[in-house]
Amino acid sequence: MASLLVGGIFGSFLNVVIWRVPNHISITNPRRSFCPKCEAQIAWYDNIPIISWLVLGAKCRHCKDPIAARYPLVESLGGLAFLAVTAGGLFGAYPAWALTELYAFACVSIVIVFIDLDHHLILNVVLLPTLIATVMLLAVASLGTGEWVRLGRGVLCALILFVFYFVLSLIWKGGMGDGDIKLAFILGLLLGWLGWPQFVVGAFAAFFIVGAISLMLLAVKKVDLHGGIPFGPSMLLGAWLGIFAGAPLATLYLQCTGLA
Repeated sequence: MASLLVGGIFGSFLNVVIWRVPNHISITNPRRSFCPKCEAQIAWYDNIPIISWLVLGAKCRHCKDPIAARYPLVESLGGLAFLAVTAGGLFGAYPAWALTELYAFACVSIVIVFIDLDHHLILNVVLLPTLIATVMLLAVASLGTGEWVRLGRGVLCALILFVFYFVLSLIWKGGMGDGDIKLAFILGLLLGWLGWPQFVVGAFAAFFIVGAISLMLLAVKKVDLHGGIPFGPSMLLGAWLGIFAGAPLATLYLQCTGLA
């Protein structure tokens, strides 16, 4: 329950990041949240995750401009993501020392997904701090577990996935952006730290996910064969699949193929 609450609070801040960063507004100045329409500052009691949106009837207290359902959605995703990460740790999906990194990665995932969906961009201002934080937190996790081989494997996997996406961008012109290539390095670092099964499943599940999404959107005529579908969200969904289910999926595959 605590994870759900804390994640919702973080989700409220992620809404600020998602809106301000692409619009080149500082996330610290002004310190208080404000209505994008009338620019009135939002009081603390109007900024309680999910609850305030419901109490206000999804409208600004001052100008009555509608408040998008995205705000409680992001807050809910923050809470559910923190809950899922906590549960994964309790059930032994990954070492407890990885929890801090995974909480941080959950926040970054939400930010990248919504910005990429809106603008088809994965911004350096998000990726660079994420890379630095990931290296530092995984180094601390390696120190805590005493398994420095994890960090070495993470660096190797980061390089493998970076090169793979770079080559893919040369072959698939316009299908892969620079942000996707840089994100691939970060994903490889994290997934490789967790293990080879997590890396293999998490890295390549993205292509199955984006394929399935593309087919569904084509079926309902939301996009055409030339329609641009941001790849970042699929990369992140695939990574989370690898984090939570990479090991059991790899074991199942080996058993089904008689290799285990």
